[in-house]
This record gives sequence, C-alpha cells and structure tokens, in this order.
Amino acid sequence: MVARSGGRRIPVVILAGFLGSGKTTLLNHLLHRSGGSRIGAVVNDFGAIEIDAMAVAGALGDSTVSLGNGCLCCAVDGSELDVYLEQLARPSVGIDVIVIEASGLAEPQELVRMVLASEHPDIVYGGLVEVVDAAEFDATRARHPEIDRHLGLADLVVVNKVDRVTDAPRVLTLVRSLVDRAAVVPATHGRVDPEFLFDCRPSRERVGQLSFDDLHHHENDHTGHLHAAYDSLSFVSGRPLDPRRLMRFLDSRPEGLYRIKGYVDFGTYDVRNRYAVHAVGRFLRFCPEPWPAGEERLTQLVLIGAGIDAGALREELEACGSDDAPHADEHGMWGVLRYVRDPAA
Repeated sequence: MVARSGGRRIPVVILAGFLGSGKTTLLNHLLHRSGGSRIGAVVNDFGAIEIDAMAVAGALGDSTVSLGNGCLCCAVDGSELDVYLEQLARPSVGIDVIVIEASGLAEPQELVRMVLASEHPDIVYGGLVEVVDAAEFDATRARHPEIDRHLGLADLVVVNKVDRVTDAPRVLTLVRSLVDRAAVVPATHGRVDPEFLFDCRPSRERVGQLSFDDLHHHENDHTGHLHAAYDSLSFVSGRPLDPRRLMRFLDSRPEGLYRIKGYVDFGTYDVRNRYAVHAVGRFLRFCPEPWPAGEERLTQLVLIGAGIDAGALREELEACGSDDAPHADEHGMWGVLRYVRDPAA
C-alpha cells in the first residue's frame, strides 16, 4: 500500500517461531489461500538439507529464494538480504508481498532490524508474525526463556495447534499476558486468514478472502469462509477524519481487533493525498498517496477481529470526524506522520 518506484512498495512480513511451531505449515496455507496475490517466499532452513524449502508449495520458480546451511540473521547482513529481496521485487516477477520464513533458531529482532535497514526502494517492512505451538508452549518457555522477549516484539502472534490441547484458554491468556499490544490469534494447522498479514489482491478466483469490496457487497455471504469465525466492520464516511482523534482511537483499539486497513481522508490537513492505513496488532503504518483523479473523497476502512463490538467501534470512528475547520492545525498530522516511513513518497 506504499507507493513504489514503479508502482507500489512490497511489504516484507517476517514469519518467526521456534522449531516445530508450524511456520512452514502456515506459509503453505498462505500460499494456497492468497486470493490472487503473488507471494514471494524467503525460506531459511538451518542445516545443509533444505527441508523447509522442499516443503513449501510452489518452491520451484522465481517466487522463492531458499537460504540453506545457516540462520538468516547470522549468515547475512542487511546489504546481503537486499540481494535476495531484489530477486523477488523485480517487476517482472509480479510479487505482491514477501514472506521471510526464518529458521527456528533465528533472532526476530535482528531480522526486523535487517528489513528496516534495507535500502531497496521497492520494499517496506510489513510486521513480525510469531508462531507458537500451544501444545509445547510451557516446555518451550522452559527451554527457551527468550520466547517471552520474542513475543514482546511481535505484531501478530499465531497460537498454533490449539486443537491439541485441552486448556487452550489458559495458553491464550498466558500468551496475551506476554505481548505488547500484539494481536493473538488461535489457529489449527496454521490456518489464519491471509488478510491478517497483508492485503490480498482482488480476483475472481479468490476464495475466503476479506477485502473492502467483499465486505461492502457481500457482507452476508460468508458461510464456510475461513474468516467466518471472525467479526468485521466496514466503515465509509464522506466526512474527513481529524488526525488527532483517529490516533487516539488507534492507540486505544481493543486487543480483539486484529486488523485495520483502508484509506483515510484527512481533509484540509492534506488536500492532495489520501492515507492508506495498515494495522496488524500493534503494528501501524500510514502511506500517503495522491487522490485518484475524479474519485470521490471518502474514508473507507475495514476492521477485522474476534469479539469486537462493531457498533461501538463505528461510533468511535464517527466521533473521529473533523470539525471542518477552514485551516488545519499545522501540528495536527504529527501523530500520523510518525507512522509514515517516507512522508515524501
């Protein structure tokens, strides 16, 4: 959703977690349920035989880069990572999102640092997803106490294999106590809606995806879809939003609200641009882009979560409306601009 030099920047999502947590299963699920989006995968298996790479669906071809015999965060620096990202970000490949599946021994903080330090003009950091094994969580914490720190860094935590435990609520409550505003999503067999991680490109072949157009036109036709267990809200307003009020809303969003995406009209605060917004758990990014010629100036948002009060959230968003002051406060956008990687983009 960020402007690329040749179109849009490609978000890079880091998929981390200890050995056996289910990262490869989750990645395979994303590849099968991408809904028209083309996913580029960087698979980092620790060891000379790249088992994970062989297990990834569609590993043949130009959409997968495999790094064997070493941990990514130790084996390469940021400039070397750019070489691999360059292979996937070429316009001819047509990638919409890149997922880095780290080895089970990787240090998530180093991977985040490397992506943020990337000098590649066509990629942007898209968040850290930490996968944990519900059945082995207590034993994993005993062996690897650093998992608490990893969870504190995550933007989305997938508590996988909840079908294998009898005390899933206890595990979920424990994980939530260890995160810093990250979204915590239970899963079996790594099945989470791809829209929790990235925007899926609309296509006629897509199944079970959740885009703004899907919600706007088919809100009552979700039976059997993966996201049927989740709540959603589509918000449309012709009234510009006040940036300070919106930031207060975003800073206080409930833990069950996993995902926010769409476009915001800030009215006189920036008459040239609309602001694409992308939030996963605590991760938040705004991307200004010029208003398309002739397009009606609307705020259009999709909110996805579990156990959320859609009516209350709608009222809170309505309360973010601007008072239509003829001249915007020059400091009003500061809160938003903190989450813009490149304000000039």
